[in-house]
Amino acid sequence: MSDSIQKLVLNNLLVNDEYTRKVIPYINKEYFTGVYKDLFLMVGKYVAKYNELPSLEAFKIEIEKSNLRESELAEVSNLLPELFKEKEQNIKWLTEETEHWCQDRSAYNAIMESIKIYDGKHDSLSRQAIPDLLTKALSVSFDRNVGHDYIENVEERYSFYHEKHPRVPFDLDSFNEITKGGFAFKSLNVVMAGPGVGKSAFMCHHSAACLSQGQNVLYITLEMAEERIAERIDANLMDVNIDDLYELPKNTYFEKMDKIAKKTQGKLIIKEYPTSQAHVNHFRALLNELKLKKEFIPDIIFIDYLNICASSRIKSMGGAVNSYTYVKSIAEEVRGLAVEFDLPIVSATQINRSGYTSSDPGMEDTAESFGLPATADFLGVFVTNDELEELGQLMFIQLKNRYADLNKKKRFVLGVNKAKMQFYDVDESMTPKGIEEDTGPVFDNSDSGSRISSERFGDIQV
Repeated sequence: MSDSIQKLVLNNLLVNDEYTRKVIPYINKEYFTGVYKDLFLMVGKYVAKYNELPSLEAFKIEIEKSNLRESELAEVSNLLPELFKEKEQNIKWLTEETEHWCQDRSAYNAIMESIKIYDGKHDSLSRQAIPDLLTKALSVSFDRNVGHDYIENVEERYSFYHEKHPRVPFDLDSFNEITKGGFAFKSLNVVMAGPGVGKSAFMCHHSAACLSQGQNVLYITLEMAEERIAERIDANLMDVNIDDLYELPKNTYFEKMDKIAKKTQGKLIIKEYPTSQAHVNHFRALLNELKLKKEFIPDIIFIDYLNICASSRIKSMGGAVNSYTYVKSIAEEVRGLAVEFDLPIVSATQINRSGYTSSDPGMEDTAESFGLPATADFLGVFVTNDELEELGQLMFIQLKNRYADLNKKKRFVLGVNKAKMQFYDVDESMTPKGIEEDTGPVFDNSDSGSRISSERFGDIQV
């Protein structure tokens, strides 16, 4: 590596206070080679301790206290006059060049370490660590945002209140209302229900709606085969019962597909992974591969479903890790993926045993881990009973909502045609009595609560 950029960086770290305070938090000692690394460590240590740049005399004393060999001391002695020479520099250019140098050095170091790992010569890391190593190296940047100043940034805050933020909208007015126009970018959104109630059906419906609106959709399934997910989306978009798909003549089926293709500019990719075997590093690799091979960048991702993903950070080995920690880790990693790729992620979770018999399930009824609702931006639960099933309806209860006040529409009813995997808005006058909105707290599971709940809602099942 050329010494000129290392010399330029060190020179300005020693004489340019504005530059030093801007860049020193982002520079890693591993970006330097030879005596430049030792000199950088001395500068960093001095600035951290005294909050000012060292003078030439002070720096000479620091050098004398170091463990440099004689040959290195001689090299440093020759460098010092040039390193303490003040020169006029464009601070913007200098900062940008330093950032580019840091990015290049970070990538180079990661590649060299990856080769070492690949050859089996690394002391602690395995080949599975290579993708994460390279991702971190390529994400190096000088983030100069040090926070929102409440007084000084009033104009930016006012603009934030009045500008339209990116959303992926629904084809359901009720969900657009409670999310202020759809799921936001950089968010994790979770629906909860018992087996067979409608979690996957809802995600298939919403993915079909997003495709119809011209969005690019990635549907990751860890529960059902790719063909089963495609079957449900076929039924939704073709407006055909699932069972009838098998009776459609080939030409009719292709005609319907042709109409669907002509109505949208979006694409839908369905990818299956083995249950509990895939984590965010697999999903990240898939996103990068889709971008490279198919020029496909999703606008929204569906993961069916969260609890049967794996964690990339924690290994689940024979119950050594409790479910709270493990599922919370998965939720945090998936939400981090949403932030990294700047899109919404929609997933689902099972309800726990106490929730099966509760007429008004809450966040505490999330299966395996309360850490999931703590991480999600949006969480709601689908519940049903005999009366609702007879009407072809499901009740949705909001449990957490970072988009709007969840008490404004705490609960509402949706129509559902499970044969066609379709959801639709229902006129409130068509809903059963007793399903009115409840703006109070999530109902508790006490004996008196269960009695009152039974009187209000009947025998609701989740």
